[in-house]
Amino acid sequence: MTTNQKIARCWGDEDPLMAAYHDSEWGRPVHDDRILYEFLLLDNFQAGLSWRTILNKRENFRAAFAGFDPAKVAAFTDEDKQRLLADAGIIRNRAKVNSAVTNAQAYLRIQQEFGSFDTYIWRFTDGQVIRHSGMDNWEQLPVTSPEADALSADLRSRGFKFVGPTICYAYMQSIGLVDDHLTGCFLYHI
Repeated sequence: MTTNQKIARCWGDEDPLMAAYHDSEWGRPVHDDRILYEFLLLDNFQAGLSWRTILNKRENFRAAFAGFDPAKVAAFTDEDKQRLLADAGIIRNRAKVNSAVTNAQAYLRIQQEFGSFDTYIWRFTDGQVIRHSGMDNWEQLPVTSPEADALSADLRSRGFKFVGPTICYAYMQSIGLVDDHLTGCFLYHI
């Protein structure tokens, strides 16, 4: 490829951070429990906001939330929550900060019950990546699915917050349970 040729992507062309995320993370299967937790926390905070906003604050979130260590976040105190609410480097939403701690506690219970969060989460797709074929534009992509609906219901029954079906679908995309790269993208069905 010459330097004048443009890579065909689903999104991210105008923003190097978004392009890097698209090219190396989005839709790629994740089996590492720490990374699974990282994306669960980030998708929780993304609700109602753009992913670009979250990516721009990702390193701030990493510092604020103990390197995305669910055991440390689960032990956060009211003082820690106040610290987070005062941190301009992250999204300062009281409900989302509280849910981050609640979700970390529930996350640890799932790890204990299933041996890993990876074992738990991949059950919702029978261990397979869901690939949508023939999608040429964003309007064709679903914003939820039966699997996301089931994941959402199960997470809520286990005490998780901010895990509606649309957030769960976005989470499934971010961790590669769903690969929604568009047909014109260089990563389509790699």
